[in-house]
Amino acid sequence: MVDDAVLAAELPGNFTSAFAEVNGTTLHYVAGGQGEPLVLLPGWPVTWWEFRKVMPLLAQRYRVIAVDLRGMNLSAKPPSGYDKKTMARDVLELTRQLGYSTINLAGHDIGAMVAFSYAANFPDAVSKLAIMEVGHPDSSLYDLRLLPQGDAPNLWWFALNQVHGLPEQVLTGRMRCVVDYIFDSHLADLSSLDERDRQVFAEAYDRIDAIRAGNGWFQAFDQDVSDFSKYGKLTVPMLGLASAANYPAVRNEWPLLAKEVAITKIDDTGHFLPIEQPEEVAGTLAAFYG
Repeated sequence: MVDDAVLAAELPGNFTSAFAEVNGTTLHYVAGGQGEPLVLLPGWPVTWWEFRKVMPLLAQRYRVIAVDLRGMNLSAKPPSGYDKKTMARDVLELTRQLGYSTINLAGHDIGAMVAFSYAANFPDAVSKLAIMEVGHPDSSLYDLRLLPQGDAPNLWWFALNQVHGLPEQVLTGRMRCVVDYIFDSHLADLSSLDERDRQVFAEAYDRIDAIRAGNGWFQAFDQDVSDFSKYGKLTVPMLGLASAANYPAVRNEWPLLAKEVAITKIDDTGHFLPIEQPEEVAGTLAAFYG
């Protein structure tokens, strides 16, 4: 069994594992370094450990706080609250509890959705926002094909994770298969992830309550799309980071999301930018936040 406190202590920067009671739930987070607060939000099917390579680099300049979202890893898995607006409130209350009125914020995948919602709903509580690979859910989700054509990606888990009850029965004890598939199909360099990394992520999702909670992020998309329709352009500066595969779409679409937007392509990586290109990701974030 993986011990997150041991994992945190391995990282340069005096990182420690901790918990906080916020917004009616419990969040686990790992924090280290000194300086202005920089909050990192991971995605599916990973945990705060997704940022293990960038955290020591950023900790040289920032107080880095990597958060397990509601339902993720050691964080609590309540029966509801997986819409991104509620999850953003979780993070806001965590930062308030830690003594910060304003933070720098970065998210990847599901974490990017929560980070965007944070900036949309609490603009005075964020200095600058960075999102990686994925934007907030909008109505374009309803255009995804169950049977993709040509080279279009097969996002089968979007549909599977919408089903109530069945994934828990099918996948409990077998999430290593899902984790391996996602990484093997979404990494440019498989050596960027070792055996223990895969074990860390698989163990975090391999229980009935963990599968249910992770699916909750996808099952809340209808509410997320509705919430997004009410948001205007973000007023905080936003940076978008994208792999080469996603860059063309990101370059065209994300400048419409905020009044001040910069887009950066990260080469030689698949979907998991912080895992495959940590130095470039950390350097790009540091240059953006200042």
